[in-house]
Amino acid sequence: MVREVYSLGTSNRTQEAFLRIIKKFHIQRVVDVRRFPTSRFIHFKAPNLKKILNQENIEYVYMGDILGGYRKEGYRNYLHTEAFLLGLRKLEKLALEKRTCILCCERFYFRCHRRFITKALRRNFKIIHIIEEDKVKQE
Repeated sequence: MVREVYSLGTSNRTQEAFLRIIKKFHIQRVVDVRRFPTSRFIHFKAPNLKKILNQENIEYVYMGDILGGYRKEGYRNYLHTEAFLLGLRKLEKLALEKRTCILCCERFYFRCHRRFITKALRRNFKIIHIIEEDKVKQE
């Protein structure tokens, strides 16, 4: 059975639009890979997001400390560290348990570090990047 991992950026979505997407794709766990889990949109600040998701019976896991962007030597160099590989293994384990979506703030995965994470996941997972509620790109 091919497992899937979803990828989504919060961008400037409303809380309602965000939840519609999460529910449409039957996401059971959101893994937040934002290095700094805050936002100018109050509903995307980590404590609020966790509460919103938990009210919908969707698990929230923060992994931005180990998989988040903004690395001193650049994210491409970070990909070769033991810390990244450890984070990737943990993410893979989580994705085998529940339908999982990795989340950061950039709407387009190809403009942020999610492209590196999902490329590494492609060995064992089908990747589905959610662009809009009705627009996805599969890898």
